[in-house]
Amino acid sequence: MRILIANDDGYLAPGLAALVAAMHGLGEIEVIAPEQNASGTSNALTLNRPLQVFEGGAAAGSPRVRFVNGTPSDCVHVALTGLLGYRPDLVLSGINQGANMGDDTLYSGTVAAAMEGYLFGVPAIAFSQVHKGWAELAAAGQVARALVQQVLDRGLGGTPFLLNVNIPNRPDALSLPSRITRLGRRHASEPVIAQTNPRGETIYWIGPAGDAREAGEGTDFHATASGCVSITPLQVDLTDHARLPDWRAHLDSRP
Repeated sequence: MRILIANDDGYLAPGLAALVAAMHGLGEIEVIAPEQNASGTSNALTLNRPLQVFEGGAAAGSPRVRFVNGTPSDCVHVALTGLLGYRPDLVLSGINQGANMGDDTLYSGTVAAAMEGYLFGVPAIAFSQVHKGWAELAAAGQVARALVQQVLDRGLGGTPFLLNVNIPNRPDALSLPSRITRLGRRHASEPVIAQTNPRGETIYWIGPAGDAREAGEGTDFHATASGCVSITPLQVDLTDHARLPDWRAHLDSRP
């Protein structure tokens, strides 16, 4: 078993170290992560400059760590298209500092790193903690290992999959029930925060994410609020299949 691990919080993030430690003994592990925190970069690829890969150092007996001066998607893309020289069996991403639920998944670099593996046909899982601060990170690592072990026991053959996992920050996280969920929805983001820099110019900070808007039973928001681990199967197809007939009736101009 060969496992590629990435993240979006950067190669020095505690969540990455916890995920790597949790996977110890499950197979050959490669770590390729961003040089700096790249949260919110979504699926961006760096196309306007070359990328560099650096050795991050590793303790004796620990997996090799390399970092890329780019995005989470860059890390996995470069790994799978030449850097590794082989195709891993599984791509893991995380453990992220903070939830990636509902609309967050569209912006998340954590999910994007896993999705890049999925786009190349490799099964992939993204892991996040519900709250920031890295509280009970070891317990989250135990949940990640247990889930990966379940997936491996089930077998990785056939159609690749993409799972988005959100873990409550609790010491008993491993004993919490897991729920297969759908993505909820958030309210629109809070307003931008305007400030003045030392040169007298106006600068803007993106506002905080909005509160949950659709958080009913069956959603990732509801599961984690109920003290469960949320596991959401994702796909890449953004087509609005339900409205295809309506658009065809109005705009399709085939002769």
